Amino acid sequence: MEIIGSIFWLAVALGLLVTFHEFGHYWVARRSGVGVLRFSVGFGQPLWRRRARNGVEFVIGAIPLGGYVKMLDEREAPVPEDQLDQAFNRQSLATRSAIVAAGPVFNLIFAVAAFWLMFMIGIPEVRPVVGESDGIARNAGLDRGDLIVQVGDREVETWTHTILALIPLALDREPVRLVVEDQQQLRREIELRLDRLGPEFNEERTLEFIGIEPWRLDLPPIVGDVSPGFPAEKAGLAAGDRIVSLAGEPVEGWRDLLERIPEAAAASESIELTIERDGALRSLSLTPEMNEGRAVIGVVPVQPDAQTLADAERTRTILRHGPVAAVGEAFGETVRLTTATMGILGRMVTGSASLSNLSGPITIAQMANTSASLGVTRFLFFLGLISLSLAIINLLPIPVLDGGHLLYFLIEWIKGSPVSERGQILGQSIGLMMIVGLMGLAIFNDILRLLQ
Repeated sequence: MEIIGSIFWLAVALGLLVTFHEFGHYWVARRSGVGVLRFSVGFGQPLWRRRARNGVEFVIGAIPLGGYVKMLDEREAPVPEDQLDQAFNRQSLATRSAIVAAGPVFNLIFAVAAFWLMFMIGIPEVRPVVGESDGIARNAGLDRGDLIVQVGDREVETWTHTILALIPLALDREPVRLVVEDQQQLRREIELRLDRLGPEFNEERTLEFIGIEPWRLDLPPIVGDVSPGFPAEKAGLAAGDRIVSLAGEPVEGWRDLLERIPEAAAASESIELTIERDGALRSLSLTPEMNEGRAVIGVVPVQPDAQTLADAERTRTILRHGPVAAVGEAFGETVRLTTATMGILGRMVTGSASLSNLSGPITIAQMANTSASLGVTRFLFFLGLISLSLAIINLLPIPVLDGGHLLYFLIEWIKGSPVSERGQILGQSIGLMMIVGLMGLAIFNDILRLLQ
């Protein structure tokens, strides 16, 4: 079901974004008087086609990994004499540039609109509250319960914003000033010595290498209740028992217990527990059973106390704004993500960022399915992020992409004449090889992630 869901939501997302991108080319071409022959979402064998009254053929292709708008163009096929003024190649440089740039621009518009609607509805987020600190973070004086409110000159509200601000500084090994707020709402400044990060630093695990673990709700390993008929009841566990160790290893908290039960069950048919009851230690042996694909023993924790609930409440927020304020927030989110994406791309070119940051259709499909399962605002964020990525990628000066065509137009403007047909063919061949290579690397990264 997860695979089916990933394929479905990927098709929905790409269908929306590709349609909007190609509509940008189509709309500007039509407004400029250029003849449009076909508007296709997807490539390959047509699954559906319809010819409109204006003569444009609308097509849905079998391969939903892109699309195209086919226009009248003498370079591709002869154009009737009475339609020469509608040919793309006969248009002014400014008109051709506007038509080509319209696709990425419409993707930017879609991203801003998605973020605006997301902020209007309200998106639940996790505030950057520190759970545990180690290494560089601990040496800087970052303590449990500290809320990060500023990274350098950037104010941050969520862990996403915090990580986006930290990654480029960590890649460049630049020390950074943090403003943090303790649980008494007192603020102080600390310095994270990111210049002390080792060569093994991986931007996908930025917080881990810096030594920051986000705060997460945890409860003591005390049994609150036992489910009838499950292994825990059969073994003699009772409400109020404290689970001291599992398979001979101390249990730190309820999360630790939940994570280790499946591991212990995979290693042995039965697992050994040491519990504390009425001040005395006892040993129990039980065999977990499978429930919905997961090994369980049938216990629930005690209810959290007032302080734990207050700490949990401090980590949660909902980013919600009115119609006007949401416009500014949407543009701010677009700028923030654009800056982060361009920064990573630039550092991948120079070699300071890993090429493992490239993601292909498998990872994107998983992200689509996960975001859709988390609700409409998460899916809107995903759509905005992918739309923004499509805009940036399409503006790269690589022949075959929109940015490559704009590069040709820039050369034409500088030299006063179009790039030669031979030069364009050579550029297209090089661009196609680059795109195939990048796509191959992205899919390779996807497969590695699946195997990890």
